[in-house]
Amino acid sequence: MSSFEEAETEETVTCLHMTFYHPCQDNKMMFRCLNFRKRERVRADEMAKFGRDSSVCHYNLMDTRVSRIQFSLQFYRKLNSSEFCFEIKNMSKKTKLIVGQTELGYLNKIDLPCKCIICFGDYQILAEIQEGESVDYFETHLHMAEVPILQERCLPSLQPVQENGISSSLFPSQGKSPIEIDENES
Repeated sequence: MSSFEEAETEETVTCLHMTFYHPCQDNKMMFRCLNFRKRERVRADEMAKFGRDSSVCHYNLMDTRVSRIQFSLQFYRKLNSSEFCFEIKNMSKKTKLIVGQTELGYLNKIDLPCKCIICFGDYQILAEIQEGESVDYFETHLHMAEVPILQERCLPSLQPVQENGISSSLFPSQGKSPIEIDENES
């Protein structure tokens, strides 16, 4: 047998890609302690913590408005399954954590969806899970966004305004057929 045939089977590693954005990132440099250059390994039995306390958190955000521990991520395998997941827990007593469409209060936790946006304060983080097989560790790969991840919050309204200054969308029933609008529009 050749050494190729006897070699251990290479297993893939679950990787959590996280893209960070803050409107003041260029001025305040709150991400200066994050490693955006390469993937980092995290042991499966460790909890990945994000916050401003460098003695507790491996992922430090240099901002006094961020909690000592803002949130944590726990890697786990679902019961009776080979599927690996992350559980996200809000560790901040003062700030709500929004994961996708779910708002988490202090010590609330949920499974992290395969792709979602995590928000707290002015921070926006796009989290994407790349599935793997390793049971011993997972990897994180951090990225920086140049533009807001929630682009629609930053766009001005594109609704035409009549000459009298009143938007016709305020009165949809005036001789028009029904118009579907997003429930998030004001």
